[in-house]
Amino acid sequence: MSSSSLSAGDYIASKCTKCGQETNHTIVAMVDDVPVKVQCNTCSSAHKYRKPAAAKKPAAARKPAAPRKSKADPQAAERQQWQELESSFNPSAAVAYSMDTTYKVRALIDHPTFGLGQIQEFAGTRKMLVLFAEGTKVLRCG
Repeated sequence: MSSSSLSAGDYIASKCTKCGQETNHTIVAMVDDVPVKVQCNTCSSAHKYRKPAAAKKPAAARKPAAPRKSKADPQAAERQQWQELESSFNPSAAVAYSMDTTYKVRALIDHPTFGLGQIQEFAGTRKMLVLFAEGTKVLRCG
């Protein structure tokens, strides 16, 4: 609908100041082929004509950011450390893992999910870092 074909009494979409929404309105007054005053067909309030908001373009889907590559790959370093230590392990000396047991650094444990691992350090109260073949894991300890 072009603005030149509008006249008083025609219907037009406008943002209603009382309803707070874009609703249908009846044109009450015009100046030079431009609606100036309108009446809301929903709540019957009369107010200045406010153009409806332009249709928003849908947001373009964002691609996930590529992970930053550090100079030294920490997983590669852990794998190399595991390979160096694995040859010195005695699997029969490994203790079965339990959350309630206390351990010492460099002790060998046998975890039911991760397998054979060596305790690297303690991280806070009742937590320890254990190096497994698939990487370092934080486990609970007594």
